Amino acid sequence: MKYDFSKTYNVIIIFLTLYITLIVGFFFDENLNLGAKPDWYTGDIPVLEAFSTDFKKTFLNYDIYGHRHSPIYLIFLGFLKSIGLNFDLIRFIHLNISILLIYFFYKCLSLKFNYIDKNILLIFSFSIFLSPTFRSLAIWPDTRIIGLLFFTISILEFLKYLKYKKNIYIWKNTIFLILSSYISPNFSLFIIFFLYHYIKEINFKDLFFLYFFCLISSLPVFYYIFILDVNFLMVNTPGEVPGENVSLSFNISDKILIISSIILFHLIPFILNKDFLYKIIKDQKKDLLIVSIIFIFLLYFFNYQISYTGGGIFFQISNFIFKNNIFFYFISLISLILLFFLVKNDLRNFLIFLLLIFSNIQNTIYHKYYDPLIMILFFTIITIPNSFGFFNKKNNIFVIYIFYILYIFFRVVKNNFFNV
Repeated sequence: MKYDFSKTYNVIIIFLTLYITLIVGFFFDENLNLGAKPDWYTGDIPVLEAFSTDFKKTFLNYDIYGHRHSPIYLIFLGFLKSIGLNFDLIRFIHLNISILLIYFFYKCLSLKFNYIDKNILLIFSFSIFLSPTFRSLAIWPDTRIIGLLFFTISILEFLKYLKYKKNIYIWKNTIFLILSSYISPNFSLFIIFFLYHYIKEINFKDLFFLYFFCLISSLPVFYYIFILDVNFLMVNTPGEVPGENVSLSFNISDKILIISSIILFHLIPFILNKDFLYKIIKDQKKDLLIVSIIFIFLLYFFNYQISYTGGGIFFQISNFIFKNNIFFYFISLISLILLFFLVKNDLRNFLIFLLLIFSNIQNTIYHKYYDPLIMILFFTIITIPNSFGFFNKKNNIFVIYIFYILYIFFRVVKNNFFNV
């Protein structure tokens, strides 16, 4: 019997089933990303307790806690603690706030793909429930997932502007981006992407006020970091394994090769689309020499160490199974071919990729930084070929679900049987 996506009760059943799996994960302390649980207990809880007992002292000395995350969302959680809520209830409130990410991703999809059945888009957006990073950071409160929530709302307002061409959406896009940046500073770089688009569309007066508003909005951050000298962004925080320090690094080769391989991983269910894959192969034959030269150059300066931990799934597999980087280099080359296809004729795609690279300034590069961010970007502001047609075949929805289920299975096996 063929499954009918158009039936509303099927959508409700899928949502409730996936939501229940998240609740079950909550009660059984699910921790697919491994680092989320210890980060909560050893990193976040001491800060929440400090904010709930002495806000001013904690705020002015926030950098001593070794956090590279903004204190804004932790202040909110600290407030919940100060009014008498226990940590489990705070976690449960955070979990349900995190689910709003799925709703706003759906709103983005329904705006951009308004010709597709809404129930298909809903079921596709529900696949985020199966993202190991989303599950971990929803169950164990983390500022990144809330920053991503506000960033997704800012994308929604940007898509509204593209459709309706009303300046009110520019301001709403900017306000929500600022909020996401205050919560998770790495999203602040995306103002470059949005301004690049607006500079071509709005008059000088409106553009001036927009720039001025952004400048004024950034002043509290500069005052906090440079005048009050609470420079939490530059502290050396402990890594995910004992003895590891997460320090700053600007090795561009490391970042391009690893981040591109992570992007490839998260796009596997989509690039397996026959028409899309054929277009890549056909188009990239003439560009293979250029990509190869770029790859060799990056390879020469690549210096990411397995001792850093992280590096993405392909880097970890390469070093665990083959005890070298050969497999990872092969995957990286394929990743560059895909990225070159996406960026060579579209400056906006190139800009997004650059922003993804420069938004990570530390030496460690973790898979979780880009999940489910890559999928959200791919289906909202990244320009994809008209031949992509992912939603034209309902079976593609099953593919994404199978992909995430297998990914969860991999994480469970890795976490319980291998020290990778």
